[in-house]
Order: sequence, then structure tokens, then C-alpha cells
Amino acid sequence: VSYESEGCSISQASASVMTDLVIGRSVADALGLEREFLALMQSRGTLEPDEDVLEDAVAFAGVSKYPARVKCALLSWMAWKDATVQAVGGIPEQEADR
Repeated sequence: VSYESEGCSISQASASVMTDLVIGRSVADALGLEREFLALMQSRGTLEPDEDVLEDAVAFAGVSKYPARVKCALLSWMAWKDATVQAVGGIPEQEADR
């Protein structure tokens, strides 16, 4: 995983954190992280993030309170997920059931 980006500070920071989190993990584990981050971003500030799971990505909990900025935080995560699903030919079977 690598990235080159231009954009707001939230999108760039999120891409950096996402890259650090997914490198070295299995596709299934990384997709699990993406689901956790997505849930956090969709919570509108009502979800207490699990630092043991999301590590530095918990810093984006405050972003979830601002719907106009959520898309910035999710941009790299969605691009990574789409590229990964295309590269591996679909969502791994154990993830498809969730």
C-alpha cells in the first residue's frame, strides 16, 4: 500500500494513518479495520472508538461530528477498499458474510 495525495489535511492524515494500519495485515484483517473506521465515521460522534483496534485512527472520532468532513476522512479508505476488492477478485468469503 502506498499513496500520493493532494487535498485537505483530514484526507491526507487519514490516508497516512490508513496506510500505517493496513500494511502487514491480511486483506481480511484490513477490511475489518475499514469496517470499524467506517462505523466510527458514520456514528456522528456517538461511538467510542476502540483504540486497541483503530490505533491512531481514533483521532478522527471528532471528524464524525461534521458530515461535510466525513467524506474527506473516508476518501483513502474507500479508494483502498475498492482497489483491493478488484485486485483480489472480490471480498474474501469470511468478510462477505458480515
